[in-house]
Amino acid sequence: MFRNAAQRAAHRRSARYATYAPLPDKNCSSITPPYALLMRNLEHARHALKRPLTLAEKILYSHLYDPESALANGLVRGETYLQLRPERVAMQDASAQMALLQFMSAGLDRTAVPSSIHCDHLIQAVEGAKSDLEKSIVSNKEVFDFLESAARKYGIEFWKPGSGIIHQIVLENYAAPGMLMLGTDSHTPNAGGLGMLAIGVGGADAVDAMTGTPWELKAPQVVGIHLTGQLNGWATTKDLILHVAGKLSVRGGTGRILEYFGTGVDSQSCTGLATIANMGAEVGATTSTFPYSANMRAYLSATGRSPVAQAADVAAAQGFLSPDEGAEYDEVLSINLSELEPTINGPFTPDLATPISEFGRFVKDQGWKDELSASLIGSCTNSSYEDMTRVADLARQAKAAGLTTKVPFLCTPGSEQIRATMERDHVTSTLEDVGAVVLANACGPCIGQWKRDANKDEENAILTSFNRNFKSRNDGNRLTMNFLASPTIVTAMAFSGKLSFNPLTDSIDLPSGESFKFQPPSGQDLPTNGFTPGDVTFYPSPVPEPFPDTEVVIQKDSQRLEILEPFTSPFKDSQNLELPPLRILMRVRGKCTTDHISAAGPWLKYKGHLTNISENLLITAVNDEGGDVNVAVDYDTDMGPTNGTIPGVAKRLKARNQPWALIVDENYGEGSAREHAALQPRFYGCAMILARSFARIHETNLKKQGVLPLWFADKSDYNRIGAGDIVETIGLNALLKGNATDEFIKIKVTPRIGEPFFVTARHTMSADQLKWLKAGSALNYIRSVMTDKSR
Repeated sequence: MFRNAAQRAAHRRSARYATYAPLPDKNCSSITPPYALLMRNLEHARHALKRPLTLAEKILYSHLYDPESALANGLVRGETYLQLRPERVAMQDASAQMALLQFMSAGLDRTAVPSSIHCDHLIQAVEGAKSDLEKSIVSNKEVFDFLESAARKYGIEFWKPGSGIIHQIVLENYAAPGMLMLGTDSHTPNAGGLGMLAIGVGGADAVDAMTGTPWELKAPQVVGIHLTGQLNGWATTKDLILHVAGKLSVRGGTGRILEYFGTGVDSQSCTGLATIANMGAEVGATTSTFPYSANMRAYLSATGRSPVAQAADVAAAQGFLSPDEGAEYDEVLSINLSELEPTINGPFTPDLATPISEFGRFVKDQGWKDELSASLIGSCTNSSYEDMTRVADLARQAKAAGLTTKVPFLCTPGSEQIRATMERDHVTSTLEDVGAVVLANACGPCIGQWKRDANKDEENAILTSFNRNFKSRNDGNRLTMNFLASPTIVTAMAFSGKLSFNPLTDSIDLPSGESFKFQPPSGQDLPTNGFTPGDVTFYPSPVPEPFPDTEVVIQKDSQRLEILEPFTSPFKDSQNLELPPLRILMRVRGKCTTDHISAAGPWLKYKGHLTNISENLLITAVNDEGGDVNVAVDYDTDMGPTNGTIPGVAKRLKARNQPWALIVDENYGEGSAREHAALQPRFYGCAMILARSFARIHETNLKKQGVLPLWFADKSDYNRIGAGDIVETIGLNALLKGNATDEFIKIKVTPRIGEPFFVTARHTMSADQLKWLKAGSALNYIRSVMTDKSR
C-alpha cells in the first residue's frame, strides 16, 4: 500500500502512461482506410456545401456512393438521405444467422466488403468460463456449424466461441480512424473510440453493404459535446456517458451523431472513449466519434496496427480526422470533466442518472431495501485492460484489509486477448482472491444469458458496469433492478453489500473494530509488457478467400435454423397501391423496447428460425386497453371478443389472411438493433405501425421488411384508435406512383363502435424505401435489381 496520497497520485500518473510492448504488426491491408480516395471524395462535398465541416460530416461525406453528384442539390442535416459505401461489416452470432440467411438469397459468391462473424451471444453464464464455454459449444453446435460453413463459403472471418465480444474484438482488430462500418448490434458505435463512424443496423442493412448495394441513411444532425478539464479520483469515462444519458434522455440522440471535442478528449484513453461511444446507443444516437489523438495512435500500435496509425497520422496532418475550425453543430453541450462525480443510472432505464453523492438518499426516498444482491463487471462497455487494472487495484486494497465481497461478484473479460493479458499480469488472480468468478469471454448476463437461481420473482437490486438495464433483461426477473455504474463503483460496492454505500466518503467496519476506506483506484491503459493474444485457435485467418464449393450446414428439420421465404408484397393490384384494410391488433402502452418486442435470454437459440422465435412477439408488452401484459383481443371469433396471448391472436389473424397494424407509444423499438423485432410482426402479417415516435434503428428495420412505419401528426390521436378497429391508408397510392411528394398520409379509421373518422400521419420514407415497401421488402427489391442486371 502507498504511504500517502502524494505517492499514490504519482503512481497513478506513471501507471496510466507506462511504456508498453506492442504486438507484432498484423496484415492491415483490409483495415487501413483509403485515406487519399476519401479525401478526394470529400472535396466534392466541400465544393457543394461551401462551409466548415464537423468530423462526423467528413467521414460520412467521404463515403458517399456517388460523391460527385450526391450533394449537387445541397444538404439539410436531419432531412437529406445519403447513399453511402461502408468499408466493413461485423455481425454477432445471434443476428448473423438472419443476416446470412438473407445474404445467401442474393446469390453472390462473396461479400462485397470485408466482413466478420463473432460468436459471443449464445454462451450462457452458469458456473464459470471453462464449463460455460464447453456447454455452449455443445448446445449451439448446429448454429456454430452453420455460421462457420457460411463464413468459409463466402470468405468471412469467423471468430470462434471464446474469442470474445464483438465490439471489443472490432476495437482491437478492425477499427481505424476515419472508417465507416456497419455492425448488426446496437452497440457497434463502441468502435468510435478510434475516431471512426461505426453504426448499428439490422441484418438487412448489413446485407446492403455485403452485396455492394448503396446503404441509405438520413443525414444525421450533429451534437457537439465540448469537454474541458480532467477526470479526477473516482470519476471515469463511464460516469461521463451516464451523465450525458441523464442530460439527453433515451430519445435525445435519435437521428443524431454525438461528436466530442475539446481539450478534455485528448487526455482519455482509446478504450475510455470506446466506453463513451458504446453507451451513446442508450440515448438513441446514430453513433459517436472523437478527433484522432495520441492515445488512439498508441492503442493502434499496441494492438499490432502501426501501419494504420502511420496512415492516420498523414491523414490527420491534412485535417481529415478532426472538425474544421468554425464547424457548426446542431446543439452543443459543455461538460467540465473536473466537476464530474461518479454517477449511477437506473433502475429500468439507462437515462435515470443520480450522482453518487445523492444515490443513498434516492434509495431511501424510493423505499427500496438497502441491499445489493450481485455485482457484475465487464461486458462490451467496460472490459478493457484499463478497467480491469483499476478494479484489481481496489481488490488489492480490500484484500490487504482482510475483506472479500459480500455478494456474488462476476467478471466478464471482453476478449481472449484481454483475458490472457489479465491472467499473465495477475489481474485475474487478484480478483478471484476476493471472491470474483470469471466468466467466459462473451456477452453473458449483459444480454440475459445468465442462469441465475437466486432472487427469482423477488425484488432485488444488482449493480453492473453494463450499458442497458430494461426490465427482465439480465436474469428474466422483471423485479430485478439493474443500476448502471463504472466498474470501480460496482466493485467497491460489492465489498459493502449496500446500495447506499459511497466509496468516496464511507468506510467499511472490520472485525478488528477498525474501519477501512478505499483510496481512489489507479489503472493502466496499456499493459507494460504488451498484450498477449492467448488461445489463437479462437481466431480466424486474416482476409480469407471464399471457398464457393463449401456446403452451408443446415440440419434437416432443424428447430434452430430455417431457410427464409421471401415476404410477399401487400399490393395485389399494381393500379391500387393503398394498403388493404388493416385490423388493429392492439394499442401498446408506454416504453416498448426491442426486448419487449422480441425477448432475448432463452429465445436467443431461435434467432435463425423465424417461425419459432415469432412465438415471443410482444410477450412483455403492456396492452393500453386494460393494462395487461401479453394480452390481446380477437374480435373476429364466433364466440365474440376472445382474449389470447399477443402472438396467439397475431397467428389467428395471419391464418385468416387478415393483415393488421399496431398503435404504439413514444420511442417505439428503442434498445438493441434486433432485426427480429421487425421480422416477427411482418411474419405474422403486420403491414403498418402507427407511433407517437420511433427509435432510429427499429424504424429502419421495419422499412427493410416491408412494414410501413408512420408517425402521428397529432400525438393525441394515439388514444383514439383501439384494438379491433379497421384502418386504411389514403394517399399511399399517389406516393408510391411518384405522383405526390407530401410527407403526410391520411388514415381512415373505422372503429368497432361509432362513426368513421380520419387522422393524419407522417412518413419518413425515401424514394428507395418506397420501392422496398412496394416490393414487399428491401431484399425483394435488391434481388429484382440484381436479376435485371444479370439479364
